[in-house]
Amino acid sequence: MIDTSVRIGLDLFEKNWPQKLKGTRVGLLVHPASVNRKLEHAVNLFIKSKQLDLQALFGPQHGIRGETQDNMVEWKGFRDAHTKLPIFSLYGHTRKPEPSMLKDIDVMVIDMQNVGSRYYTFIWTMELCMQACLEMNKSVVVLDRPNPIGGHITEGHVLDTTYASFVGLRPLPVRHGMTIGEIGNYLRNEFYSSLDFHVIPMQGWKRKIWFNDTGLPWVMPSPNMPTPDTAAVYPGTCLLEGTNLSEGRGTTRPFEIFGAPFIDPEILVSHLNQFRL
Repeated sequence: MIDTSVRIGLDLFEKNWPQKLKGTRVGLLVHPASVNRKLEHAVNLFIKSKQLDLQALFGPQHGIRGETQDNMVEWKGFRDAHTKLPIFSLYGHTRKPEPSMLKDIDVMVIDMQNVGSRYYTFIWTMELCMQACLEMNKSVVVLDRPNPIGGHITEGHVLDTTYASFVGLRPLPVRHGMTIGEIGNYLRNEFYSSLDFHVIPMQGWKRKIWFNDTGLPWVMPSPNMPTPDTAAVYPGTCLLEGTNLSEGRGTTRPFEIFGAPFIDPEILVSHLNQFRL
């Protein structure tokens, strides 16, 4: 059953904005899915806000508008033709904001739709922003959004931090069961306790509901995450990226299909059926 009462942080940011941060200079970390129920993008809403002074934009892997299609293509910052604001790339020569990127802001606002898997890079972009903001004495505000595959189940191995990388910096399970705001709180409490950190929470979201139950529009957070169904299978089939199989990138059903020219489909089906999946 669809629950249209769900309100995300972006719907509530003006109402619940921290009093101490009113009138501050803002940097906004966003991507294509940073929209509200009416499909209004966070950039446009922040420009309209009378409480804030938007000074800079930041983009994660795939860019602010998802314009870098390929999986690991880095991109360079530029000045946005529409807003005239600088757009800083956090998936280029650096993954962590440099001091020069933060000098003209007081607070970084993070509004990104995550997909519930440890190796989806947006949560680690958030952590590196938290690091940089702590070092530069800046505040961080996260606008919370649903975990599209629910918040009531955790699955998979917990990361051995010997193998920490940009697809996993902390000991989380593959399916972590947290929203991006909850991950932010975890990181702040465990590793960045001196950071001035705030989460603008959702209203009406329940841990057992999946994205399709929220009534919210799904906008691709990255080019190969076309539907909530993709997010459901991604924690498992993304592991195929570590093999010589194709995980379906570039097709209309990425992560829902896989294959390779050398696979014998009959033998594969026989083996898979033995697992009684």
